Amino acid sequence: MAARSMKPTVGATHWDQPGLRIQHRAFRSALELRYQVYCVECSFLSPDNYPDGVESDEHDNAAEHFYAFDSQQDLVGYVRLVRPDADQRFPFQSHCTTSANGVKLPAPGRAAEISRLMLRCDYRRQRGIQLAGVAGGQACAVAPGVRRDDATNVLLTLYRQMYAYSRANDISHWYAAMERPLARSLKRMNIAFQSIGPQTDYYGPVAPYLASLQEVEAQVGANDPALLAWLQQTERRSATPGFAKKTRLAQVCHPSELAL
Repeated sequence: MAARSMKPTVGATHWDQPGLRIQHRAFRSALELRYQVYCVECSFLSPDNYPDGVESDEHDNAAEHFYAFDSQQDLVGYVRLVRPDADQRFPFQSHCTTSANGVKLPAPGRAAEISRLMLRCDYRRQRGIQLAGVAGGQACAVAPGVRRDDATNVLLTLYRQMYAYSRANDISHWYAAMERPLARSLKRMNIAFQSIGPQTDYYGPVAPYLASLQEVEAQVGANDPALLAWLQQTERRSATPGFAKKTRLAQVCHPSELAL
């Protein structure tokens, strides 16, 4: 991906605040997208358990939620950051075994787990994979007129929001359970996660990974300073869904073989 090509990618992005969710359009749209991916496209969860067509769980109230919209104000990407529970554990630890192999794990209070990372079906490639412990979706044809590099843009936009929130809230590390091809694709963008355990079946075949934000900053800054500058741009925060000035989705980033 050429550093000079990085540009803002979507009509609007923002992160949510706890307690201001289900009645708001963005979060409701995210729960509907989660239902579509988890219950309909991938059959990870039974649709019968979600008769309202939304998928939610016990981690939502303790998570920060991030969104990406297209120029029509439709949700095209979503992710959440989950903080440790009362026992100082993360959701992935109920499914994955960690064997750090000399990697020093952070204090739970300074870490967050990337969870439910997903793009809308028409933004994913035909060969779907897992995104950070969450379904990238089953085989899904890219709709006419939708470029695969738009998917990369949306993914990076979500990561930029998580990065801004993490830096503002003293989060130094991210955990993620993801498929190995996604970890390799992120590494090519200098967003390197280190494997900390074996592969297991956690909504598909995934392994636990850990990323130090300090190391990510150093790698991106050394290899792609324009991307680091873009990541560090101030993100807009909103307690209710509001939309910035509409822009066309940028069609500038090379897909880098990111199998979305």
